[in-house]
Amino acid sequence: MPSEALAPAITRRTPQTWRGSCHCGAVTFAIETDFPELTMCDCSMCRRRNAVMVKVHESRFHLLSGEDSLTEYRFHTNTARHFFCRICGIYPFHRKRVTPDHFGVNVFCLEGFDAADIPVRRAAGRAMP
Repeated sequence: MPSEALAPAITRRTPQTWRGSCHCGAVTFAIETDFPELTMCDCSMCRRRNAVMVKVHESRFHLLSGEDSLTEYRFHTNTARHFFCRICGIYPFHRKRVTPDHFGVNVFCLEGFDAADIPVRRAAGRAMP
């Protein structure tokens, strides 16, 4: 049996631009993605905020407004940069630790997003040194 038959089928989606925001709307952004997968991380931070994220290269992420409304939190190695709206407290995105040229974007902050049929990968952040 060929190895392709054992791999799950990957649904190809057309890349689209999605707009997102925090709860109060002070922070707005746009991303372009085809949603190859979503991730849930088990590190102490992600586990507590229970976010589902999509990984987006920095060239496909655009902060539209609210830079002055963002506050940043770092922990452990102080590499990943977790951003929150200082007004409403929502986590819209973070700059990733292992791939710092990418953002992890909270998909629940995207307008009209539906996670149906997008695979979710469990990331083992807790085990990272």
